Amino acid sequence: MAMIMIKCLPALLTVVLLAAGTVAHFEPTSKQVVQKTAEFNVIYSDFVNSELLHIYAFNRTVTRNRTEGIRVSVIVNSTKNETPVLFVVRQLQAVVSFPIPLVLRGLYQRKHFYLDVSRTLCQPETKLLTETQYFYMDVSTLSNSNISFQLQAQRVEKFLLHTNEPFNFTATPSQPQYYEYIFPEGINSVIVKVTSPLAFPCTVISIQDILCPVYDLDNNVEFIGMYQTMTEKAAITVQKKDFPRSSFFVVVVVKTEDEACGGRLHYYPITPEEQPIQGNRSKLLTVTVTPAISSELYVGSVLFCLGVFLSFYLLTFVISCIEQWRQQKKGGLLTAVIGTSPDEKGKAVTPDSVLGSSFEGYSYGSLGNSSNFSSEAITDSMTSGEAAIAGRPMENVTCRPRHDSQSSVEEDEYDTLADIDSDKNVIRTKKYLCVSDLSRKDKRVLNKKYQIYFWNISTIAVFYALPVVQLVITYQTVVNVTGNQDICYYNFLCAHPLGALSAFNNILSNLGYVMLGLLFLLIILQKDITHRRALIRSDYYALECGIPKHFGLFYAMGTALMMEGLLSACYHVCPNYTNFQFDTSFMYMIAGLCMLKLYQKRHPDINASAYTAYASLAAVIFFSVLGVVFGKDNLVFWIVFSIIHVVATLLLSTQLYYMGRWKLDTGIFRRIIYVVYTDCIRQCSGPTYVDRMVLLVMGNIVNWSLATYGLIMRPSDFASYLLAIGICNLLLYFAFYIIMKLRSGERVKFIPLMCILFTAVVWGFALFFFFQGLSTWQKTPAESREHNRDCILLDFFDHHDVWHFLSSTALFGSFLILLTLDNDLDTVQRDKICVF
Repeated sequence: MAMIMIKCLPALLTVVLLAAGTVAHFEPTSKQVVQKTAEFNVIYSDFVNSELLHIYAFNRTVTRNRTEGIRVSVIVNSTKNETPVLFVVRQLQAVVSFPIPLVLRGLYQRKHFYLDVSRTLCQPETKLLTETQYFYMDVSTLSNSNISFQLQAQRVEKFLLHTNEPFNFTATPSQPQYYEYIFPEGINSVIVKVTSPLAFPCTVISIQDILCPVYDLDNNVEFIGMYQTMTEKAAITVQKKDFPRSSFFVVVVVKTEDEACGGRLHYYPITPEEQPIQGNRSKLLTVTVTPAISSELYVGSVLFCLGVFLSFYLLTFVISCIEQWRQQKKGGLLTAVIGTSPDEKGKAVTPDSVLGSSFEGYSYGSLGNSSNFSSEAITDSMTSGEAAIAGRPMENVTCRPRHDSQSSVEEDEYDTLADIDSDKNVIRTKKYLCVSDLSRKDKRVLNKKYQIYFWNISTIAVFYALPVVQLVITYQTVVNVTGNQDICYYNFLCAHPLGALSAFNNILSNLGYVMLGLLFLLIILQKDITHRRALIRSDYYALECGIPKHFGLFYAMGTALMMEGLLSACYHVCPNYTNFQFDTSFMYMIAGLCMLKLYQKRHPDINASAYTAYASLAAVIFFSVLGVVFGKDNLVFWIVFSIIHVVATLLLSTQLYYMGRWKLDTGIFRRIIYVVYTDCIRQCSGPTYVDRMVLLVMGNIVNWSLATYGLIMRPSDFASYLLAIGICNLLLYFAFYIIMKLRSGERVKFIPLMCILFTAVVWGFALFFFFQGLSTWQKTPAESREHNRDCILLDFFDHHDVWHFLSSTALFGSFLILLTLDNDLDTVQRDKICVF
């Protein structure tokens, strides 16, 4: 054992010597500690160095029913960043420390130094009626030279915010402010509104629970609670249930830089010795806490929405009953005119037999006034087996009952015949066309063709809506968990939360799209059933008169309106830059479907297929996304888009002018040169189809003008610009349709006329509210809040909600116009209805 100890002795001596050397090397020098009993509102001027430590002891009497704050202000007369002065405030339940120069980092980790610092100390909770509490402030540094400082502690008498009482104060990056608000009895939700006459410097408003310490610096204010950046205006809705003590802190922090609020970055020195130019970072602010709406108002607003849109159901029901009564009365009159003698039973009723003469012809596009049907009309309304009787008098044709076969009929079975293709070229290139010329295909084929519109948009809706709902739920969850209210671009002055939703009112106002879309589908279903019954009983007017009835596009329009409501509601769960297309995609769909339906009325055989239409709309949505992401001030994008816009307009114009009887192939340029030579150079002849040419020239002027405007101005809201192109083309075609309808001797009946006037007025008011612009994701969240406004309807709905109400009503009215516009032609033979 002794031998082992002798062997280990050198190692033990080495360890002891190393330890002694270490202790001797790091032995601290003696430090002088000066402790003083300090008083409030007294300025203490002193100096500190590495061998001198100051401790200031403060005491105060805390009352349980009285809330006040303590604010400590320090100024250091030194710019030595290597050896700052450290201030440590030790309280009963918290410790606050900060060095001076205070270093706050900005964008790209740029450092900003501050020598004048003020911090508010939170009041620890007390259970006694009165209690004396102490806190200590330590001042120390590692600098060998003396550093002078000034220190002062003050009572903050106006530390408590009161309901509906504005409170003014000033804050800087190194002098943040916060105040407490206690929920009064009976108030469960409030809106904290902060305003400033100055847009900059950029500021952060934070709502934090009553916890010590408070996170009130630019580098930690986002760690806890709810927060948002602001320039001139900010508002945060706070609910009592989220704060166990029924109170919270309103924290105001001025940022070191303005980039987060859309401001420019100031000059930053290259050399570390040169201080950055900070300018005046002081900001005057006003905080006002106002009560939010009550739960009764939530219920009243929901009932208001339901009542408004259920009234449309009631009105539709009343009008339907009146129309049914009129039809029955008209049918009774017709029976009295015809008579019911036994020898007359079984005879078919034709317009000539009832009215005593043939229908009045139309000067435009009329092929004659004969009571016998043209071959085109017969082909449209009969199967191939019945076509053999096309030359017989109508008395023999109409007495045969017609029943649609359920066998599979494809469009190709009709179109692949060479003689039929030749017949197309002859008929569709006539100078004057009637509807019977463009409704020659089998009705079953066209019904299947247009039903695909409905089934395709239903499929698109399901696949589109499911990930959208999942995404916006994730967005809302992130907002609720992180407290970052800069993620979503609400109108914070009128954003009423409900459950996990931050702006329930913006979601509720989309109810009109869904309810009116469903109502329109019910109207179309009733019309479809009535038409099918008329076909089964071989009703003459259903078979051979009026605009051919195809309801597939109407079903698609109603579905699109409902989906617009659903996706707009999803967008308003958390509106921002990344999900804007949710709110606009089905707007493009609706505009495109309305234009297709208007064209289909007089061109049922040559209207675009569902696959072509939806592929085109998909391309529009694709360009919408590209424009928002890459189009801002990108000249190359705007040049490419303008070229595509103009070329697409020319191709569509050619398609419409020649009724689809042209081919885009290698010989297109040769044919263009030939047409220009024969019609413009060799002899100057006018266009064959004058009316179509007028429409297409106007359409090209409008579209080329819009393309030029986009190329020159490059509007920042590309999605709205693209939607405006679609709406302008739709309105142009609708105006042309009305003008040509009146020019052709047709008339607009009372119901569609009232729909046109009502819808025009509603659209006018709707656009007024739309252009109010309560928020915009094209700017920073702080800049967007400058556009926020208070509620205007029931203290619950804002301008954009009213836009939702009015636009859904206007879209419903627009659909009714398309549905009823040609009701005056229901008793007119199709070979007397002109095409334009």
